Amino acid sequence: MKIKRTARERRHLRIREKVAGTAERPRLNVRRSLQNLFIQIIDDDKKTTLFAASTADKDFKSKISYGGNVKAAAALGEIVAREAKNKNITRVVFDRGGCDYHGRIKAFAEAARKGGLEF
Repeated sequence: MKIKRTARERRHLRIREKVAGTAERPRLNVRRSLQNLFIQIIDDDKKTTLFAASTADKDFKSKISYGGNVKAAAALGEIVAREAKNKNITRVVFDRGGCDYHGRIKAFAEAARKGGLEF
């Protein structure tokens, strides 16, 4: 497990060298655990989090009981896209956190795109 974790961390550092959020185009960061998905929209210039959501939130748990599957990731993508539009955020830079672009990460990204976010 230690080798897999350090490899993911190295991939994430490589991605972060190239990806940075600005006020016009903030960074959409995804962190994945076994049971949940955590999302942040970050302005790296000001070093502030503009919006955060996760499958562990009480409001989300009332709708979907388990947050560690593709269905929950897609539902979270729709919620994040809706809330970002409410905050006048339409374009973001996607930071997948060093994880492969498949499964929950892909389902979240496709649902966010479908909801109106551009990345």
